[in-house]
Amino acid sequence: YHPMKPHRVCMTHHLILSYDLCKHMEMYRPTLATEHMMRQYHSAEYISFMKNVNVDTFHENTSLLQQFNMGDDCPIFDKLYEYCAIYSGASIHAAQRLNHGLCHTAINWAGGLHHAKKGGASGFCYVNDIVLAILELMKYHARVLYIDIDIHHGDGVEEAFYHTDRCMTVSFHKYGQFFPGTGDLTDVGVREGQYYSVNAPLKTGIDDKTYDLSLIHISEPTRLLSISYAVFCLKKKKKKKKYTTYTIIISKKKTLERLPTNDM
Repeated sequence: YHPMKPHRVCMTHHLILSYDLCKHMEMYRPTLATEHMMRQYHSAEYISFMKNVNVDTFHENTSLLQQFNMGDDCPIFDKLYEYCAIYSGASIHAAQRLNHGLCHTAINWAGGLHHAKKGGASGFCYVNDIVLAILELMKYHARVLYIDIDIHHGDGVEEAFYHTDRCMTVSFHKYGQFFPGTGDLTDVGVREGQYYSVNAPLKTGIDDKTYDLSLIHISEPTRLLSISYAVFCLKKKKKKKKYTTYTIIISKKKTLERLPTNDM
């Protein structure tokens, strides 16, 4: 099994409960993402395949498995489509809450599957919920600044907005003989998106101090360049000002429901 198991999301949630962080949050069960929502970015053929694939018969069509990059890093498992609908719906719902000013910070512990491509899976990422959330934010904001601090390059998100100036992607990642092998310093976007893709390729052994300096020197100029933006992944907390913290958890329920803290 791939190390990124859905069970780890449950563990994260229980840690939040154990440290009483839930008392400082509002928790919601989001609406599941529909096929139409997922197709706002992903190809209809790919989404249809995930919706209909079966763990008992998927090995009978090796050509489609290869076409959509399903295999070692992206295994077929029971209720795959439902899993994608849950975490994607959560990120879309988070973006909607931000758009309507209902919260300052929105967190989806199950989200962030940044490797998924328009027509296929990659790195245990099936549906790119980040791209779907950014598209939702773009309905209300002229530009979006996306900051990725995962150890792997955010190639799926960068690829989705590589040709546009409406989303600036900034990725801090390990680079070299390391998955996915993209995110070179010279990858800056093309056409209208030129210079709207920013990459900080890092070598093994970087320490906390150097990493912090990299964040400051790279993030601050890009923040100033993006005149009208919405920050989805990172947001600085100002002193002496309370923020409404918002989190979304995965659930099989199809309707939005406000959850009391003691019910979690």
